[in-house]
Amino acid sequence: MSRVTEIRYVGYAVNDLATERAFYADKWLLKEVHEADGMVYFAAQGHDELYVVRLRQDAVQRIDIIALAADTPADVDALHAKVRDYGCQIVFEPRELNQFGGGYGFRFFSKDGLPYEISAGVQRGTARQLERFEGVPEKISHIVMHSPRHKEEIAFFTDVLGFRISDWLGDFMCFLRCNSAHHRIAFLPGPPCLNHVAYDMPNVDEMMRGIVRLKRGQVDLRWGPGRHVAGNNTFSYFTTPAGFAVEYTAELEEVDFENHQYQVITPAPHMMDQWGIGEGGPQTMPHPAPDAGLFQPAGI
Repeated sequence: MSRVTEIRYVGYAVNDLATERAFYADKWLLKEVHEADGMVYFAAQGHDELYVVRLRQDAVQRIDIIALAADTPADVDALHAKVRDYGCQIVFEPRELNQFGGGYGFRFFSKDGLPYEISAGVQRGTARQLERFEGVPEKISHIVMHSPRHKEEIAFFTDVLGFRISDWLGDFMCFLRCNSAHHRIAFLPGPPCLNHVAYDMPNVDEMMRGIVRLKRGQVDLRWGPGRHVAGNNTFSYFTTPAGFAVEYTAELEEVDFENHQYQVITPAPHMMDQWGIGEGGPQTMPHPAPDAGLFQPAGI
């Protein structure tokens, strides 16, 4: 069955490109790999995905695109047909992509209006072996989003895009996998918007080194360090200068993609943080609000 198999990148429009660019390069420690047509591209140093963040300047801050991967052009075509038949608005049909890295893909809006791309055959980048105690992110781990009809979005991701449910937190948060990682996408109720993008660190020690480096660089730790229940991953949440939430995480559970059976985790104390020692909490994170770019193609 044709399905999505990975996350590629997230594209942002920000009010102050220079400041956001400096954050990702100097604080978050991604590597800048390309600049063209007013856009700046960043890769994670421990993985060969060509880029994981794309930035551009705009008066309106928004999510330009959430890019997902399929294995082959034939999978892209099959997924396009399923997305179209589901009734999503197609931004453009499957075609050769003229953006950095090329590939073959299509774009669409979810029924919430968030913009997605599914592609295959994108040029690969380079990765390096990360050294002990660098505290550098390896790759994108997962993305969490809000939806006013989150159960319908979960059905779309499973029935149309081929994700599987890994766990529920009560009936309000669902964790979805597209490979052996416990989750690559998760949904919460709320207005249609991005909640956060998480980046894998090699291990908990590296996450802690990253936290220390960021705090010394005057980047406030919004929530953490801690360990979630669903996925059993450690976490530490920050915000970029533009106000987008980002996370360093480690030790996300690996599961059998085909056979893992989900559980419904009952809400209880320490459900969100097994350790219970970290600063802040969900209430310290940015308040969700409808994304400013809903149903508006970025055009790039």
